[in-house]
Amino acid sequence: MAKQKKLDLGNLVALRKQTGENQETFWRRFGVTQSGGSRYESGRNIPTPIALLVALWASGKIEDSDLAQARRAIGRPAMVMAYEYFK
Repeated sequence: MAKQKKLDLGNLVALRKQTGENQETFWRRFGVTQSGGSRYESGRNIPTPIALLVALWASGKIEDSDLAQARRAIGRPAMVMAYEYFK
């Protein structure tokens, strides 16, 4: 098995700023509220499922359209997904 390069999610602010987006727009694609994204950007632990989505998206393995299609497939908007995840 080939060694995979570890994606550094330590600087989420830089990742978001590369897109030129505000927190609300950036984090919404992953089903996270603006306040949740702010906490992750401030150093709070990011839950594994969200970290996986961010890593896949940042590496180009999935795109915004893939995330939107997944939300439609499960019949939930992004904010509802985030709310139910953290219940």
